[in-house]
Amino acid sequence: MKSPLLSLPGAVPAEGVDEGVAAHYGDLFREQRALADGTGFVDLSHRGVITVSGEDRLSWLHLLLTQHVSELPAGEATEALVLSAHGHIEHALYLVDDGTTVWAHVEPGTQDALVAYLESMKFFYRVEVADRTGDIAVVHLPAGSIADVPDGVVVRETAYGRDLFLPRADLESYAATHGPAAGLLAYEALRVEHHRPRLGFETDHRTIPHELGWIGTAVHLQKGCYRGQETVARVQNLGKPPRRLVFLHLDGSEVHLPAPGTEIRLADEGPDGRRIGFVTTSARHHELGPVALALVKRNIPVDARLLAGETAAAQEVVVEP
Repeated sequence: MKSPLLSLPGAVPAEGVDEGVAAHYGDLFREQRALADGTGFVDLSHRGVITVSGEDRLSWLHLLLTQHVSELPAGEATEALVLSAHGHIEHALYLVDDGTTVWAHVEPGTQDALVAYLESMKFFYRVEVADRTGDIAVVHLPAGSIADVPDGVVVRETAYGRDLFLPRADLESYAATHGPAAGLLAYEALRVEHHRPRLGFETDHRTIPHELGWIGTAVHLQKGCYRGQETVARVQNLGKPPRRLVFLHLDGSEVHLPAPGTEIRLADEGPDGRRIGFVTTSARHHELGPVALALVKRNIPVDARLLAGETAAAQEVVVEP
């Protein structure tokens, strides 16, 4: 779904899964600094939006999600996962309940499969699931923003800012009075800085929550059964995940950032050494320079010098080995 804000001056379209919104509006670092200062907004209108209404909505979702939501207070933001039977991550939901309806935004293009799964699990519960992507756009206001929120708009507020579930028809008028607009590259650079994983970027077909630090934030360890819980409990109580998320400070002398999927090796073994992981997201940060998130084997020493492709990298622990 193509955003009307791509018509703003300087807008350069994003590519891949983020196609449909602006990657930037002509000045990546200025846009980052604006977000870090609590000004402007980010157009996330390409993300999927679903709602769950009905009096059983919270108790029903509690049975399906990794998060404890049966008593979720109205207005309190949380995040949750849907796992496979083997504990691998299939969906990530960023949600809030407004007192009558649960609102969630999800990765672009994943809403159809998620709605289909939820519909298949309704049985006799009094719930209604709806895909609202066509009429609701997600807009992000950074932490510290004092921008007003239009009446009636549902807000999901976190330590990283506020996500607005804005009527899609109001997107252009909102942008005209709440600029400056910041592109997705600026938003992603701050996400990397804060070590926040993203479905489809930091995950692959075999990722489990422990590898990414999603235990506690998106996975509640003291709740009832849900699909994939056996794997979560077994790894938590009896073992360690095979991989761990790390934050990388990259050599700033390199012109190109290592692309997602770039293989990581130990610097002492050189570029032909054994593969120990891969880059998941890379970004240029306005203060930190080139940085990245990556998945590496759990037993790699935390002080080991790494190579991301041919780029030297120093690691910072995100998930403890």
